[in-house]
Parts: sequence; C-alpha cells; structure tokens
Amino acid sequence: MAEPGDRPARMLDGGLVLRTAAPADLDQIGALLTERGEADDAVDHRLVVTDPDLGWGACAVVVDGSQVVATATLLDEAVRVGDVVLPAGQVELVAVATSHEHRGLARALMGWAHRRSAERGHVLQVMIGIPYFYRLFGYEYAIDIAPAREVPHDAAERLAAGAARAGEVGAGAGQGGPVVPLLREATTADLPALARLQEAAQAGFDVAVPHPAARWRALLGQSASALRVLERDGAVVASARVRPGDGLLVAEPAAVDEAAARDLLAALAGEAVASGEPLSVVHRAGTVTGRGWDALLEPADDAAEQYYLRIADPAVLLDALRPVLARRRVAAQFDAERLGGALLISTFGAHYRLPVVGDGFGPVETGGPMQGPGVHRGFGVAPDQLGALLLGGRGFAGLRRLRPDVYGDREVGEALFPPQTADVLSYYLPW
Repeated sequence: MAEPGDRPARMLDGGLVLRTAAPADLDQIGALLTERGEADDAVDHRLVVTDPDLGWGACAVVVDGSQVVATATLLDEAVRVGDVVLPAGQVELVAVATSHEHRGLARALMGWAHRRSAERGHVLQVMIGIPYFYRLFGYEYAIDIAPAREVPHDAAERLAAGAARAGEVGAGAGQGGPVVPLLREATTADLPALARLQEAAQAGFDVAVPHPAARWRALLGQSASALRVLERDGAVVASARVRPGDGLLVAEPAAVDEAAARDLLAALAGEAVASGEPLSVVHRAGTVTGRGWDALLEPADDAAEQYYLRIADPAVLLDALRPVLARRRVAAQFDAERLGGALLISTFGAHYRLPVVGDGFGPVETGGPMQGPGVHRGFGVAPDQLGALLLGGRGFAGLRRLRPDVYGDREVGEALFPPQTADVLSYYLPW
C-alpha cells in the first residue's frame, strides 16, 4: 500500500519531474546536500530515509533526466500545548543545484512537503531555516529559541580542575569510596533514559516539541553532533547533545538533580579545556540544568532567535486547542455573556467563531472577511501573528503593545492568550 506522500510524479516546467525519492537516488542526493550544505547533511538524509518510521516516502526530488537537481525532506513531529498534542511536520534538508536555481524548484518542493504534511494529519509545521526565506512559503517567526551562553574560561578551568580532582580521589578510594560519574557516548540501550530525561526537562514548559523515536535513533548516528550521557553508579543521570566546531556547544542538557547537572558541566568543561575550545551551553530556563548553571554563564546575546511556524488552516488549529482555551476561560470565570456568546478571532481575511458550550467551546465556525471584530466583542489578529499569539512568548499583552493589528478586550485577551514558555528539540541545532 502506498503511504501518504507517494503521489504520482509531477511534471514541472522545462521537462523537470518532481517525484518521491528512491534508494537509487541516495548517492546523488547526498552529493547535492554536501555541495549546497555540508557532508553531515548527507549523513542525516541517509539516517532519515533508512529509518523504518519514515523511509523514502519522507523525501522528494526534482530530476532533470537522470540527474537529481533538488530535494527536500519532511519529518514527523509533535507539538505539545498544555496537555494537547498536535501532530506537526518539519521540512528539512532542502537543496537546489546551482545549475537549477531561480526556477521555482524550492517552491515546488515546499508545496510537496505541505501536501504530504496535510495527508499525514499534521496541524502545523515548525522549523528552523534561512532568515526570512521561509516566510515566502507561509512561515512566520513565533517560538523563541533558548539562548546559547558561554561559560567563562576561568569558570571552565575551575570546573575541569574540580572534576579531575574528584576522579583522582575516586580512583584512589577503592571499594566504598566516592562514586565518580562517567561521561560517555550514548548507545541504543540509553534511548529510554534519554527520553525520560527530556520528558522531565520539558514538563514545566507550556509548549514543547520532543524528539520522536525516529529522531532519537538518527541522533545516535549523526555526525554533526554527539549524544553524551553521564552515568552515576550504573544509572544514567544526565545527558547532552554536543557539537564541536567553533567552540564546544552543549545543547539539550538534562539532569535528574543539581549534582548531576554540576558533574555534567564539569566533565564537558574538562573536554573543552583539554581541546582549547571555548564552551557554550544552551540555557533551558526553569530546568535542573538551567537553575544549576545560570550563575556560571555569561549573559545571553540579545539578538532575536525564533523558530518558524506555519499554520495551514487556523480553524483546524483552533479546534484542536479548544480544551486549552476552555480551561483558561473557566479559570478566569468568563461566562458566555462576557464573550458575547463565543470566542471570536478575525484574521481580517477570514474569521473563526468558537461558541461557548457549557464549560467549553463548541467546534470552530469559519466565516469570511471581518474588518471590525471589536464590534462583536472579538479579537483582531493579523494572520502572520496568529502563531505567535497561540504559541509564542509574548502572548496577547505583548503583541498588543507592538502590533496595531492585534487587538481586543485586554482582560479577556490576557487570560485566554497568555505568554507561553517553550522548549523545542529540533533535528538541527540553530546556533
């Protein structure tokens, strides 16, 4: 049986053909990704298409005769908002040969990815990518990226020296002496522990994107970064994703307690000091590592860093979020009369009405253009701000201060659309 996305080949201008990729395309796709990006991209692509949860249906190519001249891949993701889990897609590994640029091939591949995403039941798409470029395909910046912060060199040296002393004491203590934590490469056997650590780290965030099982498997084989675990008395108590290069970057850190967080940072500092590289870590505010490391880190750069979000159909997303919106309404004690009988959101070119039904909201009713939603006790939200309103860190209050085209009843808006904390685990690290 053909899986969603295995649609017939599509003819493009100039005799080009867009089709689902096949195993015979592997070497050409790898060469194209390497030429337009890095050799690590070819490794990542192979890991995706050979994974049983994704396979070749996750990748498309454009061919000119027998030559692969463009490619893109769609990954399956899940976005948790409160206790609602939204199926999502992530477009990655997009490349167009220099010989075939400016012929609409990226747009054609994005169209393929979005059609496949819809067929797979995805409610939205989230991704990182070239600044501005993906806004051409309906994406907007919405979810803040946790900042990478540098560990000062003297602090890294102190941490490394402390870890070395602990190792010496542990080695000489014999049986019954102090347990010395061991930092090592993760293996397949560690995957359940890695998933548990990340689930605990993300539990305190309003919005979270975890790694699905296929991504964990791929990360074990990825060449661009490495998964490390810290073992204490035979149990995995901390983990991180480490990327070498222009300094050592520690991403996705997680730990069971502050002692494990401290030992993890000390062990990684020892690696950085030994190699002479600067050390930076991703600060996940509110987590065990975030609390334990905060005082040791340099202030974050104040440059804006955000994930792209694409909402194909606002009605579908709003309908999925009805339980979340209903709980906020009940908590704020807003009755039907206060809302005029329904939660009304206009994106100006269309409007969406969620009727109040008991303690909840009924299914979304979609209507046409509405330029004056305030007259109906509704909210005006520019279409390119809807993702930021529903999943972003500013909420209604923050967007209202910045955007004249985000408006409505202040008290109701702040209760129903509060700022959201977010934590995203992505295949590609944004730094």
